[in-house]
Amino acid sequence: MTDTKLKITAALAWCLAWGDKRESRLPLPTLQKMQKAILNGQEVPAETREIVQQIKKLDGLNKRLESLPFPSLADIKKEYPELWQQQTAIGLVYGGATKIKGYVFEASNLQDIRGASALLDRINLGDLPAFFGEGQDRSVSQWLDKNFSGLKEALIPELIIYSTGGNILAFCPAGFVDDLANAIEKRYTEETLTANSCAVGESFRLLEIRLGLLKERIEETFWLEDYRKNYQQPLVKAYFGSPKTDAKITDPEIVELFKNRKSFNELAGKLASLLQQRRNGNEIGNGSRPSRRYPPIFETHPYVVRDENQQRSAIAHITLIPGEPWFSETLVRKRLMGQLSKREFAPEKLPEWYTHLNLEWKPGYVQSWVNQFEEFVHKSPNRYYQTVPKSTKIVEAQRTEEIGNHSDGFIAFIYADGNNMGGYIQKIQTPQEYAEFSQDIFEATKKSVFLALREHLNPYELENLTNADSKHREGTWIHPFEIIAIGGDDVMLIVPANKALAIAKTIGEEFEKILIGKHQVYKLEPSKSANSVNCHRYYGKNAEPSCCKLSMSTGVLITSYNTPIYYAENLTTQLLKSAKKKAKEFKNNPFYNYHGGTVDFLPLKSVTMISSNVESFRQEGLTKTQKGRATLKLYGAPYTLHELGGLLNTIKELEKSEFPRSQLYQIRSLLDKGKQTAVLNYRYFRIRLKPENQPKLIDEFEKAWCEAKTNNGNLAPWISDVNEMLRNVIWLIVIEAINSEQHHLQYEILKNLKSTYETIWREMVDLCFFIKPETDFAPANTTSNLEDIPQ
Repeated sequence: MTDTKLKITAALAWCLAWGDKRESRLPLPTLQKMQKAILNGQEVPAETREIVQQIKKLDGLNKRLESLPFPSLADIKKEYPELWQQQTAIGLVYGGATKIKGYVFEASNLQDIRGASALLDRINLGDLPAFFGEGQDRSVSQWLDKNFSGLKEALIPELIIYSTGGNILAFCPAGFVDDLANAIEKRYTEETLTANSCAVGESFRLLEIRLGLLKERIEETFWLEDYRKNYQQPLVKAYFGSPKTDAKITDPEIVELFKNRKSFNELAGKLASLLQQRRNGNEIGNGSRPSRRYPPIFETHPYVVRDENQQRSAIAHITLIPGEPWFSETLVRKRLMGQLSKREFAPEKLPEWYTHLNLEWKPGYVQSWVNQFEEFVHKSPNRYYQTVPKSTKIVEAQRTEEIGNHSDGFIAFIYADGNNMGGYIQKIQTPQEYAEFSQDIFEATKKSVFLALREHLNPYELENLTNADSKHREGTWIHPFEIIAIGGDDVMLIVPANKALAIAKTIGEEFEKILIGKHQVYKLEPSKSANSVNCHRYYGKNAEPSCCKLSMSTGVLITSYNTPIYYAENLTTQLLKSAKKKAKEFKNNPFYNYHGGTVDFLPLKSVTMISSNVESFRQEGLTKTQKGRATLKLYGAPYTLHELGGLLNTIKELEKSEFPRSQLYQIRSLLDKGKQTAVLNYRYFRIRLKPENQPKLIDEFEKAWCEAKTNNGNLAPWISDVNEMLRNVIWLIVIEAINSEQHHLQYEILKNLKSTYETIWREMVDLCFFIKPETDFAPANTTSNLEDIPQ
């Protein structure tokens, strides 16, 4: 068995051996011996041997369910009587923080946003695992003893299925389900004061861990035979899924859909439903737990001084911090955690401004993302430190101005999220698969971010700072990025504008590569991905087919460093949704079946503010529709990862071609005057370039993007967005309508078949301000030896 299987075996055996009550049926030393023996592959104590044998029988049931014919309930009851007769319940708890963005981004200061994210990370990645004995944090152990007597002794590390991405899913003895759920909620509230959290739990029988929810009388459970008879019913379709074709009695697709639902996945789905109900303020269960219908409320008064966010009553005026802000206790904790995560003080020596407040709360230990990144770079040295002089101390960036210091004051917000996760999770059937999947995704996400930052960024020296609070930082060498959060398959970053798209592309590509390298189960069958190259507008035939079942979509907002963070976060979220929508369309399109990543971006250099949402802005401001003429889209986003790489290459060649900046802007201004006008102007200005500068531009822009789909012509600077394959399908429908004499259908199709053209020129011109051709830079007294760089 793998390590994960051993842990799950130990977890289930622990719960069964403990029993249904709060007091263990067996002495605690006996349980601990059993736990150690299972993990080391040794003989377990005699008192627990029968329990371990039952769990091994459960593993045997896994193999039985994979064989044909699929067993009936009567067969299972007959072949595995000990599993059905085992009535001891096993607890399962699911919970974590909710409305995370509302807590993290309620502050306008980057330091407070950083601190809020670090505090949630500390609870999720540190405190909650410490409930189960992971780590050496005595304060958490003492807190459990004070608030939930007996819970600490009932939990072991192996009970955790996963605890990443802001949520935790864990087994526990049935008698402590409510206690553990309450402890999760209480910990978040006591530590953050204002963050929302929710946790729910339920008890299940051993056989349900593999077969999903079962009736008290097993014969009454809705089983495969019932699904075959009723799979076309709307309720059954919604719950189990619908076959792609008309199913037959022996159809393996019916069996696969049923197995995917009637498994551990069904238990996790029930807890997710209960969590949503409790989060919405509904009473659930038997009323044994108090309802948390409302978030924490702090009393205030119209004449009481509020904190600098104008959210809550201030408790102190902090004169020892630049700006002399007013802090509420919530903001005090965020600022303190922000400074700790940036290593501005040691955990054992709190800053003077905080000790003067005489508050009892301690920030605890949190390893910053920058610290983890440094460890990653030291393990795999590369070009990251090549521009740093010897014996230079490198520290974290404190403000967005510092991140944009070497990018003309512009920064980029990157928000990435996984694609196809829900569909993949629905096919997970066992707890160990859940645990392995969660760990794989978290590691792939974190490593892909670190690889992208290492590949495209270098530390640099701050200069010409304008903010009065930053003047003392002149000459400081910094890591030019801010990792706001990495959780599960979510990533939120702030990076210099000139490297943002390259970083987003690398994150998406490396995420897929890392997953495939971890396990072949994440790899697509070649037959299913062969046509995925058809969706690319840039040299599609030269692209590699998408080969991973999971991918990342990313939103990138390029803007000035002083753009309000709450505004930038809102726009970046919209861009992410747009990218995910495009990825979903390509995946569901049978002519593409593209499973790869997508990126949507918006440079705000030429657009000061967007009062509406991004989609409305593009539809109303960047789409030109005229009666009887082709529709013109003055933008090309979103892009596939392959297209994004092509866009970056094209921009570099455009810069090398020495295209006069005034002519670039003139062509851009004429795009909305019509297709022919823009084509004539582009050709006129391109032909005036130096002869030696034209071939690369022709290859990387005109031939790569703008070739006509139905002839040998060229549409530069326009791209026809109707794929040739889809056009052929449309015409086949027309021909079929003609042959069947359905002339009215023919007329309707031809009437609605209008060409649409889009262009990447506007985006290229905007990005030319940020993206420059790479130049070699090797200052004197530099070093590639990481040991020479004090951290």
